[in-house]
Amino acid sequence: MMTVPQICAYLNEQEDILILCHQSPDGDTLGSGFGLYYALRALGKRAQVVCSDPIPPQFSYLLPEEMPQITPRCIVAVDVADPQLLGDKLSCLADKVDLCIDHHPSNRGYAARTLVRPDAAATAEVMAEIIRGLQVRLDQRMADCIYTGLCTDTGCFQYSNVTSYTLRIAADMMDLGADAYHINRKMFGTKSKARIAMEREVLDSLIYAMDGRVAVIAVTKEMLDRTGAKESELDGLSSIPREIEGVKVGITLREKPGGFKISVRTVEEIDAANICALFGGGGHARAAGCFIPETLERCREKVIDAAKAACKEAGF
Repeated sequence: MMTVPQICAYLNEQEDILILCHQSPDGDTLGSGFGLYYALRALGKRAQVVCSDPIPPQFSYLLPEEMPQITPRCIVAVDVADPQLLGDKLSCLADKVDLCIDHHPSNRGYAARTLVRPDAAATAEVMAEIIRGLQVRLDQRMADCIYTGLCTDTGCFQYSNVTSYTLRIAADMMDLGADAYHINRKMFGTKSKARIAMEREVLDSLIYAMDGRVAVIAVTKEMLDRTGAKESELDGLSSIPREIEGVKVGITLREKPGGFKISVRTVEEIDAANICALFGGGGHARAAGCFIPETLERCREKVIDAAKAACKEAGF
């Protein structure tokens, strides 16, 4: 495991750096990736950010006016805990990653060099330290990137992963010009009509178990077809079940080819990562995920059984 100073020394020696984001990109992988990109460019280095999936339009403000194609001599993955998360288009690079910067405790240690900080609320929190360690003067563009990663991975600073240090970095980014109001509104205060229609469909799918301690919603391909919602419009749906009064474990089942992606959100007494580990997944204590190659009914049954067991073990 490397330290921030060691990472900075390593990056200072590299050229032609390819930065990999995970599939279905969120604000943390993109904010961290483009934050590093702008820092490396400020050092006069050639760099490029790539992702298997298209970058959702709400993150367009992070993108450079143009980004040249490079032939990489160094490959860096940001916020990618497992090489499978790179997606089909980047899977060929899974065993070629020179450096991984992450905050997920479930990181599989697949890169030649790794910096994982499970105590960090977001990878962007670590990236802020790295940019400073590179002795780059953070500008507004980098500040927007870091702030985006922080706010999206903390639910606009609502989640239990937020520390006073997280808030200090966010404040620093605002002092450097990060447009917090517009970023927060874009990420949390604006919804498309298709998203609203999707929320209605999802709420219709809601079922409870264990006297309301467990709540489960589903997102199926049929729902997406009916509403016209895009994958990029589904962020935040996983938080809905846990927001219900009395719910200890909130579960979202999202249909994918061959099965369902499972997102688990829990209260402090229950470890979401332990639930997902039963199905080969992982993540954080309060938010984790896995994939189950089964039908909707079978997936629902399996995760509800696991959630019930976790609730009983916690004394609920």
